[in-house]
Amino acid sequence: MNNTVLEFKNVWKTYTMGYEMINALAGLNLALKEGSFTAVMGPSGSGKSTFLHVAGILDIPSRGIIKINGKETKKLSAKEQARLRRDEIGFIFQRFNLMSQLTVLENVILPMIKEDSRKAKKILDSLGLNGKYNKLPGQLSGGEQQRVAIARALINDPSIILADEPTGELDTKNADSIMQVLQDLNRKEGVSIVMVTHNPASAEFADEILHMSDGNFLNGSK
Repeated sequence: MNNTVLEFKNVWKTYTMGYEMINALAGLNLALKEGSFTAVMGPSGSGKSTFLHVAGILDIPSRGIIKINGKETKKLSAKEQARLRRDEIGFIFQRFNLMSQLTVLENVILPMIKEDSRKAKKILDSLGLNGKYNKLPGQLSGGEQQRVAIARALINDPSIILADEPTGELDTKNADSIMQVLQDLNRKEGVSIVMVTHNPASAEFADEILHMSDGNFLNGSK
């Protein structure tokens, strides 16, 4: 697997706060190969979340080029960007972002264009959630809720998963369990993963650890 799944070329993201210009991203360059598992670490305010948001087309850079599977995101129409985000990117969030009024199965099916409960159940089963289809998120443990969020991220067969502090709300046992799930998805299914985390133990599950400071990556990796 030699294809580049995510590429940044001189990417900047600048905000104006009063009279001050803040560079959340400062000339970021990156090329991640298909099938890679990359952890991004750094202190608060280093640019980690901004990096993840622009990578997932949830925000747009001030300048620079971002490519996902060779597609330059800024050259796409809003509809094409939405389609790319839906079809090729899976998002996993720290606070799960599940719909509290929907069942486990309904949460997983939600992003699908064509509803396929059999596929959703198969993914849930593979994550150890068989028998939980009709539970509401509030009836699950934190670890189970994060597994539902992972199932939802996988439902459209994305080529890359972007995970924002996926173990931040979990205890050590559940955090290790979730990280093992992500590592298995990467190694056995070939899903590329980019994960922002503050947790060194979680980062160790990745093949490469990048450190951010002041909107850019420091030299060196795991």
